[in-house]
Amino acid sequence: MRPRLQHSKPGAWAPSTRWHKLNRLLRAFACLAVAVSLLPAQTQQQVYERFRAWISQQPAAVQRGSDADVTSRYRAYLKQQGFTDADIDSQLRIIDEQGRRLEIERWNQILTSEKPFFNTNPNAFLVEMARGRKPGRALDVGMGQGRNAIWLAQQGWEVTGFDPAERAVALARANAEKLGVKLTTEIKGYEDFDFGENRWDLILLSYVGGREFKEIVSRALRPGGVVVLEAFHRDATKGGPIGGAVVFDTAEVPALFPALRVVRYEEPVAEADFGRGRARVVRYCAEKPAE
Repeated sequence: MRPRLQHSKPGAWAPSTRWHKLNRLLRAFACLAVAVSLLPAQTQQQVYERFRAWISQQPAAVQRGSDADVTSRYRAYLKQQGFTDADIDSQLRIIDEQGRRLEIERWNQILTSEKPFFNTNPNAFLVEMARGRKPGRALDVGMGQGRNAIWLAQQGWEVTGFDPAERAVALARANAEKLGVKLTTEIKGYEDFDFGENRWDLILLSYVGGREFKEIVSRALRPGGVVVLEAFHRDATKGGPIGGAVVFDTAEVPALFPALRVVRYEEPVAEADFGRGRARVVRYCAEKPAE
């Protein structure tokens, strides 16, 4: 059962592909059970939001546990809330079959809002780490509405970005066109994107996680290329729930990429890019050694 909540942007609790059924982006519609397909869309969104709120408040060990364990725990939680067995089965089916779509729609709305609650300027750590580097091929993972991809393109980088939130990507394209810069974009999740091998001079992971990319990044970077990552530190969860995929423990991130040479790593209290104000974050930049 269930999408694992992971950040596709901060606060981004994008369903993780560790659960194989959620590797399908929008493929489940035709095979939904009749009982589920007849539920109003608003009810389905409420069901999903309930699950998101619950899982994001669970300890890291639970969030990273097996699907069977999480399903069992969530079933028990719903039972305590007074739902019948039939209600619970229906809710679990919605999460199973429509969680991916509902998560994407949520981020379409957030990222294209006329009054965004996130930083619409380029990530400050990215700006600092890219300064002085010779522009080459850059990849923005989970690009959202393009704030970082557009900035990189303006600095002379050849930029590709991808995100499953199609309306956000469309906004990125429109903004790039207005500014006269070129972006290559794809509407995909990371599990469907071809990262390639020795392909990128810079890979940006801005509030999109890191654990799921630990093997991909080292393979996809060109020798001399860098990965730039920013996410939340575990301490930030003291101020409220955050999707587990974008939360890291002290010194966890450098250990994910042992083949890379650390250029800079820090865990400061700083202005977070997504909805938290000042919070403890993790910032990591590392380079693939020259062959």
